Amino acid sequence: MFGLVLVSSVASAEPIKLKLSFFGLENSQIYLSGIKPFVDAVNSEGKELVAIEVYANGALGKVQAQQPQLVLDSVADIAFVVPGVTPYRFPDNALLEQVDLFRDTREGTLAYTRLIAAKALRGYQDFFVIGVYTTDPTFIHSRKPIESLAALKGQKIRANNPTEADALGLLGAIPTVLEAPKLADAISRGAIDGAALSPSGLYLFGVSQVARNHYLLHGGSTPLALVMNRKTFDGLPEAAKALIRKYSGERAAATWIGSFGADEKQQLDKLKSDPERKVVEPSPSDRAAAQAILRSMLDAWASNPPRNR
Repeated sequence: MFGLVLVSSVASAEPIKLKLSFFGLENSQIYLSGIKPFVDAVNSEGKELVAIEVYANGALGKVQAQQPQLVLDSVADIAFVVPGVTPYRFPDNALLEQVDLFRDTREGTLAYTRLIAAKALRGYQDFFVIGVYTTDPTFIHSRKPIESLAALKGQKIRANNPTEADALGLLGAIPTVLEAPKLADAISRGAIDGAALSPSGLYLFGVSQVARNHYLLHGGSTPLALVMNRKTFDGLPEAAKALIRKYSGERAAATWIGSFGADEKQQLDKLKSDPERKVVEPSPSDRAAAQAILRSMLDAWASNPPRNR
């Protein structure tokens, strides 16, 4: 089918149309930082060559876990994916999800980008990877007070992926993996007490409205990716492939770092300055205790299987 579209497009001098699936809104910071700059650049420079059409707000599929399969099934040519919700597809992403591994968006995004460039991570062979990103480390946001590490015990806290869930369990919480768009409703209903989210995620997914207690213990960064069907990419004219490559990889990473990284810092400042919120920095002893637990978790991951080291 793609071949017919390609032949038809060449014959009529129409640009090749590519469908991009995004589960979120076009005014979200994720879209503005990780999707829009790429789409605008390609569409502007390749007006008669290729045209990317964005299907936002889940128009092609609302469930985050469905996004990679939408690309593999050619329902979409490109999709924004959250690898942590399909760990069986991207098993090596557990490294990037380790808790307290990166200090900020820049460190995580550059490490992820360069691991992809080196073809060091399994699960990406059927995709052309346009851009990979991470958030700042998560903090814990709850409807219940958290004034110490001990106060986490028994609280039902959402994790973004199984790695983060394991870490929360070791720290005494009762973890559950849940997609971010469902969080505000789950907290307001009392199904969970809180969530691990980066500062931007706290406001992006409405959790700031239902959770006003914030424990600033560094968690894991959240890996994110913009991927394209590899066969579709390989079937494009060389000029179209060169254009997509131009705005992918390190260039996409730099755009994300400059935009989303700045938003993370802005939202953290907003959180700390809000007098209606209880913001707690872990004590030195609590931070040391948590770091010891989380370091043992990373060491265990690195030793089994041997390739993890």
